[in-house]
Amino acid sequence: MLSPYGLELVESCITCGLREGRVFCDLPATAIGAFEDIKQATAYPPGAVLFVEGQSPRGIFVLCQGTVKLSVDSPNGRTMIVKLAEPGEVLGLTAAISGTRYEVTAETLDPCQVNFVKREDFLRFLKGNPEACYKVAVQLSEKYQSACKEMQSLGMPHSAGERMARLLLEWGCNHGESSDTEPQTKVKLTHEEIAQMIGTSRETVTRLFADMKKRQIVESKGSTLTIRDLEALRKIANHN
Repeated sequence: MLSPYGLELVESCITCGLREGRVFCDLPATAIGAFEDIKQATAYPPGAVLFVEGQSPRGIFVLCQGTVKLSVDSPNGRTMIVKLAEPGEVLGLTAAISGTRYEVTAETLDPCQVNFVKREDFLRFLKGNPEACYKVAVQLSEKYQSACKEMQSLGMPHSAGERMARLLLEWGCNHGESSDTEPQTKVKLTHEEIAQMIGTSRETVTRLFADMKKRQIVESKGSTLTIRDLEALRKIANHN
């Protein structure tokens, strides 16, 4: 079934062919059946806000398709993108379990399908399904490890060029398509949003991209970014 945003909607978690390999979604039949009874599937256009930093937790959002931008605002009004969430991730998990306010703002970057579960229903679901509790623990552990790496990175004097190179390597090598030694990835963020991810200005990002293209380290056609010289990009990323 197609949604108004061109997505091929997955109507049932029970028959979903995308569950395998996704930490939370890959549940036993009994648990996935119980989850199916409490979730509400919704399609969102790009730019839709799922929840806002500081908002009381209404529930959790399981991202089925698309990409969601997670960001925080600093006291001086600057926005920092902390993560691009991918399909299979449970958003708002910490807040829903602890009862504290959402710690980030979640906004769709492209058309997304999201399964929403009310907080009370989700907590009741966890109490009755030990395997789901384990999956949640795995995601929270991964989130903690990621936060530790971010803190470690913030404590080291990396230049904007190094941070940019590391981000491109992560996108190309972990989430992109590999063509031998020239990984490709779709860049969904603007230069302003990339600047928000690496803690610099839009002008600096534009200048860094221009320099990498001039040196034939990367090449872009539309939203497709190709890493032409993987070794050169790694040298920039690891420069101290």
